[in-house]
Amino acid sequence: MRLNLQQLGEALQKKIAPVYFLSGDEPLQLGEAADAIRKTARQAGFSEREVMTVDTHFEWHSLAEAAGSLSLFADKRILDLRVPDGKLGNDGSKALQAYCEHPPSDTLLLITSAKLAPASLKTRWFEAIDKSGVVVQIWPLDGKDLLQWLQQRAGQRGLRIEPEGLRILASKIEGNLLAAAQEIEKLFVLYGDQPITAQAVVDVVADSSRYDVFKLVDAVLVGRVSRILKVLQGLKDEGVAAPVVLWGLTREARLLLSIQSQLQQRVPREQVFKNHQLWDKRKGLINDALSKLTRQQLFEVLVLSAQADQQIKGQQCGDPWETLLTICLLFTAVHPLSLNSGASFQ
Repeated sequence: MRLNLQQLGEALQKKIAPVYFLSGDEPLQLGEAADAIRKTARQAGFSEREVMTVDTHFEWHSLAEAAGSLSLFADKRILDLRVPDGKLGNDGSKALQAYCEHPPSDTLLLITSAKLAPASLKTRWFEAIDKSGVVVQIWPLDGKDLLQWLQQRAGQRGLRIEPEGLRILASKIEGNLLAAAQEIEKLFVLYGDQPITAQAVVDVVADSSRYDVFKLVDAVLVGRVSRILKVLQGLKDEGVAAPVVLWGLTREARLLLSIQSQLQQRVPREQVFKNHQLWDKRKGLINDALSKLTRQQLFEVLVLSAQADQQIKGQQCGDPWETLLTICLLFTAVHPLSLNSGASFQ
């Protein structure tokens, strides 16, 4: 059965299919659709999950073996099969056809793939999945569809952005939904449920480029303490809102935690980077950070970030900028007390 992305949520509430096939080159929507399927499956008792990535070393017989093996805890399972290039080959085609003929009752097969070539839609394996499960093809958004998506996304965050502001945001992100989601998150941090004008959207986007919180994040990832102090002090002096700085740091901590989780599931590193839309320059910075930061340290960053958030809101004593400095130094494993007094904000 073929569904569009908007129909998927309603279909999940009615019945869980044995097989789901998601394809497309829009990573945010692809990832969120897969998350929705996994969440619904967990609620239905599919408590175990096995991730399998199709690469040059992948053996397709392992799919049948995984489907036929007994669950360690006799629970329902999710087989999370990822096809980065959308190509299955003869072995993959035969394996999926065989699976779809007799899908195990205790297993949900979730396949995520890059955008398929038109010829793939006429193959036997695709027809087998279409017959036994659900197929969702995800397309890039533009025009009215993009504006509608932005409005819905903002509404989910409780934001009220005037129509002209949405059009400005659409022109700035140029169809990149991941960037759009990040901009909406910044607007939420700064304005909450207040009405947001077109000028406010312009100001937030301009602030990001003028003061460049991302330069602070880059300095944090490579551990350049002197650079961190200079950029953070500059951001404060130029009047950048502390919530925007906090947003940049917590976003990076969550990104690193997400990447670590996928690497622990033995997803190939390059595929993990692709899933998170990391360009070449960022890959080196992320690798450096991953080599020196543990999950415990990143969780400590998030705990301290919650403290900074309370300080910003006036719900806890203390200077949020001092806490932001401590957060930066946690990324570098440098304790603020080891720095001289000139390092603190006055």
